[in-house]
Amino acid sequence: MLAVLLLAYAVYQFAQLKSMNEKVQNINEEAARKIKDAEEEIKLQKKEALISAKETLHSQKQEFDNEVRERRQELGRLEKRLLEKEEKLENKMQASVDRESELAKKLDELYEKEDYLAELVEKQTRELERVSGLTSEEAKKILLEQLEKELKLEAAQLIRENEAYIKEISNSKSREILSTTMQRCAIDQAVESTVSVVNLPNDEMKGRIIGREGRNIRALETLTGVDLIIDDTPEAVVLSSFDPVRRQIAKVALEKLITDGRIHPVRIEDMVEKAKTEIEEMMFKEGESAAYELGVINLHPEAVRTLGRLLYRTSYGQNVLKHSLEVGHIAGMLATELGANIDVAKRAGLLHDIGKALDQTHEGTHIQLGVDFARRYGEKEDIIHAIEAHHDDVVANSVEAVLVKIADALSAGRPGARRDTLEIYIKRIKKLEEIATGYEGIKRSFAVQAGREIRVLVQPTVFDDVAASKLARDIAKKIETELDYPGQIRVTVVREVRSTEIAK
Repeated sequence: MLAVLLLAYAVYQFAQLKSMNEKVQNINEEAARKIKDAEEEIKLQKKEALISAKETLHSQKQEFDNEVRERRQELGRLEKRLLEKEEKLENKMQASVDRESELAKKLDELYEKEDYLAELVEKQTRELERVSGLTSEEAKKILLEQLEKELKLEAAQLIRENEAYIKEISNSKSREILSTTMQRCAIDQAVESTVSVVNLPNDEMKGRIIGREGRNIRALETLTGVDLIIDDTPEAVVLSSFDPVRRQIAKVALEKLITDGRIHPVRIEDMVEKAKTEIEEMMFKEGESAAYELGVINLHPEAVRTLGRLLYRTSYGQNVLKHSLEVGHIAGMLATELGANIDVAKRAGLLHDIGKALDQTHEGTHIQLGVDFARRYGEKEDIIHAIEAHHDDVVANSVEAVLVKIADALSAGRPGARRDTLEIYIKRIKKLEEIATGYEGIKRSFAVQAGREIRVLVQPTVFDDVAASKLARDIAKKIETELDYPGQIRVTVVREVRSTEIAK
């Protein structure tokens, strides 16, 4: 039994081995077949790659041939162009050589002519020296002296003509600039007085303002420093004072008391203090407004406050704050026309009379007070100089200072801007007529147009037209040296000859 099993196992193992050998053979055959197919595929790919490489090489060769052909054509064109240029250069060079040869010939001819002319000049010079008895140096000196005299005469004549032309043009241009500036600057001017009127609701209010035994009116006058005039004027009280700030404080306080209705010394004191506070605030706002209107910045607060005080300050009846604004505007416009510093002109024009806000409480002229004030609160030297020079206390050495001086005279000298006292006005009129009649041959003289023109009637037998013109200039010069006046004064000399005959 065991032998049968062993035999069967051996047969089974043999069969398994045979099967495995067949599988191995099949696998080997399959592997050989795949290797053969792979070799054929590789040969085919190599053949295709070779064909593609040949095609690419052929295409690149054609492109290279085309490029070489184009380069050769381009080189041919360049070579042709270079040959043409070379030919042109050769032609120009030959022309230059020919021209140089021609110029050399002409130069030789000029040298020959120069020698001939020099010899001829020398002969003529010797002949002239023999005839005139002068050497060439002496003749040259005489000619130069004569030429120098002629040139001096011509120069003097040209100078006189140019001076006349420049004076005419400058006068015309200055009048145009000033008139244009004045037309552009339209600031209202009002002549102020030393009194203010407060309207009352009824005449019974006058008794309440006076108070028992006059205590109310005394308290009001004592606290404000203003005189109250209560007379027969219906429903009105007059406040009189040369200090416009005090007068305004009294007016505001009195109006508040009338509105409140309670009038007694304690209430009067409260209202006066409130009025002072209101006026101080108003002055500061007015100073700010004036600076803003002119575009002046970085003013010290104390300078703004002091500037606002000029609202209640007058000069010959002209409001000084309005005057300062006008001066700033005029100076700025003149600076624009002349190309000067506009900011400096405006700032100096606004601050030029700031000392007038201080001269009632401090010692010194308004110019010196203004200079000290400006220096104390950090103004620059050009502004300080313009303030100091606007009344010729010092000589103006900058364009802006001169413009402020001109603008100040224009603003103050406009008709109606200021009110002179009657006594000063009459003195100026008399002095004008005395200056005019102080010359011989004068018939009469008349000051007209409020002293802005003097008309002089002369004897026609004593003065001819030229003498009349000279007389007008002499009178104008004398007025400039002996009189102080705003603006300008026209001098008109009238010379009239009348001949009368009767036809019979």
